[in-house]
Amino acid sequence: MLVIADPADRYLSLLPSLGPAVTYEVTKDLARAEELAPSADIILTGVGGSAEVVKAAIAKASKLQWLHSLSAGVDHLMATHLRQSDIPVTNAKGAYSQSLGEYCLAAMLFFAKSLRRMQASQAAGKWDVFDVEMLEGRTLGILGYGDIGKAAARRAKAFDMKIIALRRRPEKSDGDNIADEIWGMDRKLELMSTCDYVLLAMPATPDTKGIVGATELRAMKPEGVIINLGRGNAIDEKSLIVALQEKWIRGAALDVFEVEPLPDGHIFYKLDNILVSAHTADHNSTWMEDSTRIFLKNFDRFINKQPLENLVDKGVG
Repeated sequence: MLVIADPADRYLSLLPSLGPAVTYEVTKDLARAEELAPSADIILTGVGGSAEVVKAAIAKASKLQWLHSLSAGVDHLMATHLRQSDIPVTNAKGAYSQSLGEYCLAAMLFFAKSLRRMQASQAAGKWDVFDVEMLEGRTLGILGYGDIGKAAARRAKAFDMKIIALRRRPEKSDGDNIADEIWGMDRKLELMSTCDYVLLAMPATPDTKGIVGATELRAMKPEGVIINLGRGNAIDEKSLIVALQEKWIRGAALDVFEVEPLPDGHIFYKLDNILVSAHTADHNSTWMEDSTRIFLKNFDRFINKQPLENLVDKGVG
């Protein structure tokens, strides 16, 4: 097995539990990864390996039988020959959902309770009395009703919010007992105009790039808030900047961006109606260990020739 990661990463301490059935080496070096790749039956990609190194290794991995990503996003892997191959690709789906679900609630409360204003008043030593809002009775719209969307929905329901979910195939949610309504993508603008908070929790695919632009932002309520926990390119950032500056909407909470790290001096750092986090909403104290355990479970299935879990739908990307 070739592990493309930073050898110093703490979560790698779990790999010896694989036992004698596997020999592995951890590297983030391009030349070494290319040297090891031709003999690799399995490639495991961690957070410390660059996309360039991963792609180069895949190109050389002539014996590859399985690739697992410790991240949930696999868009960089779909830019290789793996997408057209029969080689299974699995990911960390589910490892980060609970943390991201909590972040969604935190983002909604940030705006509902005007926490930025509270902090500013405290820093200024100002006794500032004002009304705050309730989440109860508000509507959360979710674009991308997978593990992350459902984790957010469950928590929002505890606040007595209404949930409207949007997904490409609504029939896949038959029997769902969390969302109040599940719509198809043809009702996207209706969802944008109906909901008080809109969560984007979608992977990066050709279909999701720019799924929210000026038209969608214009459709939102003036008091609406958009939250992006999926991929940065789901929102047209130029349109979002205008929407925030001109107050088309109340605000935005962003954990992901078109370019990461966010460049120094970016206007997102300066706007007072946006909550910015550095793609860390899922970084709880055990986030990578949780992801690695998903791989370890799948490894047992691989060795025992059982169907793998968390298979990536390569047709969709």
